[in-house]
Amino acid sequence: MILLIDAGNTRIKWATVGMAHAPEGGPIWLHQGSVSHAEMSALKAMWAVLPISRIFISNVAGVQMHHAFELLLASCVDGVKPERFISTSECAGVKNAYREPAQLGCDRFASAIAAHALFPLRALLIVTCGTATTIDAVTEDGTFIGGMILPGLKLMAQSLARNTAQLPQIAESLSLHQLFADNTDQAIASGCINAQVGAIIRAHDTLANMHAHPVSCIISGGAAQFLIPHLGIDYQHVENLVLTGLYVVAKSSQKPH
Repeated sequence: MILLIDAGNTRIKWATVGMAHAPEGGPIWLHQGSVSHAEMSALKAMWAVLPISRIFISNVAGVQMHHAFELLLASCVDGVKPERFISTSECAGVKNAYREPAQLGCDRFASAIAAHALFPLRALLIVTCGTATTIDAVTEDGTFIGGMILPGLKLMAQSLARNTAQLPQIAESLSLHQLFADNTDQAIASGCINAQVGAIIRAHDTLANMHAHPVSCIISGGAAQFLIPHLGIDYQHVENLVLTGLYVVAKSSQKPH
C-alpha cells in the first residue's frame, strides 16, 4: 500500500492506493482524507494501522511542514522513508519547460502529470482553485509550457473585506446572480468570480490559437464549484489532481516483480 500526501498551503490531503494491480487511468483510493494544518496530529492514528510500504509527499507548505511530516511518519510508519516529490525537467511522461524546472511548484507539476495521464494526446488547460488559482498549459505531447498564478477566490474576497471596514466578510459564501450587481456583497462576488473566469477564458483562447485541435479544460480544487457555473467552455471536473499525479509517478517508478 502506498500513502500519497498533498500538503497545500492550508490543508493536507492524503490517500492510499494499492499498486499490486494498478489499474489503467485514474486510481482507486483505498482510504482518503483531508485535515487542516492544525489537525495534522490526528493523522498519526489513521496511518498507524495501515500496511504502508511506500510514501510520496508533495509539499508546498515549506520546510517546517516537511520536517513535521518526517517526525510524524517516523512515529507511525516503521521503516518507510518518505519520498519527496519535486519538480524536475521530465517525469512520468511530462516535460517541464519552465525556465528553471525546479522552481515550478511541485503541486502544479503533479497536477500536470495527472491531467496528461488521464487525458493523453490533448492540449490541456489545467485550473486548480485553492488558496491560489493556478492556470497551466500542457501540449498534446506532454510538454508543460507554463502558466499563471492568481490570488485564490477566497483570498481575493478577503482582501477587499479586510481593507474596507464597511464591506462584509463574504469569502465563505460567494455566489453570482448577475454580472452588474446592485449591492456591495454581490459586487464583490461578481468582481472576484469574473476576474478568475476571465483569466481562464483568456488562457483557454490563447492555448486554442496555438493548436489545431480543441483544448480540454481540467478544473480542480475547493473553489472550483464557484467558477464552474460561469465558465462557458467545456470542462472536466477532476478531484484530487495532485494525489492522482503522485499515483502516476509512483506507478511509473514501480519496480517490476
